[in-house]
Amino acid sequence: MPALPDQKQLLAHFKQCDPKIVAVIRAVGPLKLKPNKPYYVVLARAIVSQQISVKAAETIYGRFAGLFAGCRPQPKNTRELSDEKMKQAGLSRQKISYLKDLARHFEQGLIKTRRFNSMDNEAIIEQLVQVKGIGRWTAEMFLIFSLNRLDVLPIDDLGLKAWMQKNYQLKPKPDAKELKAIGARWHPYQSIATWYIWALADG
Repeated sequence: MPALPDQKQLLAHFKQCDPKIVAVIRAVGPLKLKPNKPYYVVLARAIVSQQISVKAAETIYGRFAGLFAGCRPQPKNTRELSDEKMKQAGLSRQKISYLKDLARHFEQGLIKTRRFNSMDNEAIIEQLVQVKGIGRWTAEMFLIFSLNRLDVLPIDDLGLKAWMQKNYQLKPKPDAKELKAIGARWHPYQSIATWYIWALADG
């Protein structure tokens, strides 16, 4: 797990490469980012949360987790659940298939969590997006919030894209090349710049 830089290090870095991020860091305060495990639960929760409100996601995930009689969701016990019980928890047929596919990938060792520390970002993304219902954005959120990878730029994130468009005078729908060029200034702390931008937007 990479060591997170302190605020002094971040300010020194961004003063040299992008003063706009310095202003964001000073407005938000100390970085609050820590590893998030267990990985299977994190990814299952991400699938449950897709395309619904935060409140609805918490309710449905709570019902789903409650199906395991005091245990946390795990690949084996997820695969053993009937579709009917999962449906009664509020999960759609599509999300049930996604959760079962996630469980299968973990059970069969297709997601090699023990090797994550030695794998680069793209290799991890490549494994995760093989699961039904996990796209690149979800995989990037996993890299940032679970593995604390420091140099991830989720260019499909709407909040990040809107902030960049406003603060760098980009056209209304900036393309990937433009966004990556700005992110390259932040290297090797693209994830951290992104986190601060989100934190600022969240107030």
